[in-house]
Amino acid sequence: MISMFAIPNCDTVKKARMFLEENNIDYEFIDFKKVPPTAAQIKAWGEYLGELPINKKGTTYRKYKEHYDALGMSEKIDFIIANTSLIKRPVLVENGKTIALGFNEEQYNELFMHS
Repeated sequence: MISMFAIPNCDTVKKARMFLEENNIDYEFIDFKKVPPTAAQIKAWGEYLGELPINKKGTTYRKYKEHYDALGMSEKIDFIIANTSLIKRPVLVENGKTIALGFNEEQYNELFMHS
């Protein structure tokens, strides 16, 4: 089963959810606001991305950029957990492995439409 980590009111998340639902792909939705990610999850998502999973285009990042950039790695992870709007979303995880960060229809087609 696929787990989607995100926040429900994000437009990008809505597009990803619509894609999965229209293509009858079962998934579990985990709301960051109700169940914050762990440090281990943030690290795993960062390993997938090649850097911490921050949405650098988002207003939250722009608001805290100076403060965030001055933090050490473990402080950054704690800051992300406390400010989940910073996370690039949605995050898709299948069998404990990160398979996508953000929504890109082409990438989702490659992941899910290979039959």
